[in-house]
Amino acid sequence: MSPLIPLAKQIMDKENKLKYYGWELGDRYDGWRVRNVDALFTVAPFILTKRVDSEVFFEIKIPIDTVEEFIRSHKKDMPDLSIMQVVMASVIRLVSQRPYVNRFIVWNKIFARNHVSFSLAIKRSMTVQGEETVIKPYFLPTDTLHDVVRKTKLELENNQQVGQENSSDSISKMMGLLPDFLLRLLIYLVKKMDHVGIMPKVFFRASPFHTTMFFTNIGSIGIESIYHHLYEFGTCSMFAAMGKKTKKYVVDKDGIPRSEKTIKLKFVLDERICDGFYYATSIRMLEKIITNPAQLLLPPENVVVDDGVGRKRKDI
Repeated sequence: MSPLIPLAKQIMDKENKLKYYGWELGDRYDGWRVRNVDALFTVAPFILTKRVDSEVFFEIKIPIDTVEEFIRSHKKDMPDLSIMQVVMASVIRLVSQRPYVNRFIVWNKIFARNHVSFSLAIKRSMTVQGEETVIKPYFLPTDTLHDVVRKTKLELENNQQVGQENSSDSISKMMGLLPDFLLRLLIYLVKKMDHVGIMPKVFFRASPFHTTMFFTNIGSIGIESIYHHLYEFGTCSMFAAMGKKTKKYVVDKDGIPRSEKTIKLKFVLDERICDGFYYATSIRMLEKIITNPAQLLLPPENVVVDDGVGRKRKDI
């Protein structure tokens, strides 16, 4: 595949860009400047200048018996549906109701992201030597579970063949050909341009680090979930890892023991984008959405827009 982004992906990027606000001085091409926040959140990014200084950790254990039953009941209309896609769709629904979780910090400033995307690491063949790449499907806050399955499947089909290259692979390969001093200079310049919002879009579209959430399903290879650090480069404020299915015995309300399947989701989050109460209640909301996936078959009744941007809406 050419190092240039395919036309179809450019169109998809444009279609999925949110249009709540127009562009103003101080905005980025991937987000609007957030100014209407408490003074603490204005100052905090200047004190906690790195994501590694600002990481907080959440873990939730999700009972999945009802989720698996739901997946089985929809195998005809969504044959590719999996728990991973239910979780992704649930995160998108969460973003539609709790938009602060889709914020990010760059160069000590808070921005509201103008799109919803996931970065997913995939293996092109399940071997130790198998090629690995990263895909970045884009979504809308109004997307249903059907939309998530369709868009994820399309992105996987376009990138999963052995020997195939996407834009991330191509740019990484070209950069790897540079001598060390030039590569070091290029990375330095790209980072500085990203700080001020002028990084070339070809790098943005190829970068897995500029995304709503980096999500890994390590349970697919039989491993329990892990806490994974956030990246200093880019705009990713959330990293989530889903572990393997486990079975345990619980006692129900009638005192009868029964088996229950669960998975663990572990999150590493940037605490500078919203307060702890907002995060905690958002994670609780996410848990409720995952365990009641039928609501994802329909778009949300309304989409909550980040009011921290603090200016007149363009789309209404």
